[in-house]
Amino acid sequence: MCRETLWAGAVLAVITLGFGAAPAFAARAIHEVGVASWYGPGFQGHRTASGARFNMHEMTAASRRLPLDHWAKVTDLATKRSAWVWVNDRGPYIHGRIIDLSKAAASRLGYRRQGLAEVAVECPLIG
Repeated sequence: MCRETLWAGAVLAVITLGFGAAPAFAARAIHEVGVASWYGPGFQGHRTASGARFNMHEMTAASRRLPLDHWAKVTDLATKRSAWVWVNDRGPYIHGRIIDLSKAAASRLGYRRQGLAEVAVECPLIG
């Protein structure tokens, strides 16, 4: 789904450029829907893929597809609660999951006790 969204954005940018109406940059976004999990105490203080130290009390996330060092909006589809998280790590490595949130982010969305939630992820990209 991500590749199709990016491809469609590129086509739109080319069409818009052809008519001379494009802004200085073209905005795109990655959208995903799937299962989120969370991680915390066992990883506290470890280095993330971006080089930062993991802090389970910050609003961070791990994703295999989203670009590192970008903000993403995660919305719990059942409760409609949403939170912005900073993508600074890679994962989850369990089949069927699209994003791992920090303990703080899972708490904000209200699914920390359940462990898993069906979410929508939106990551705006500029450039």
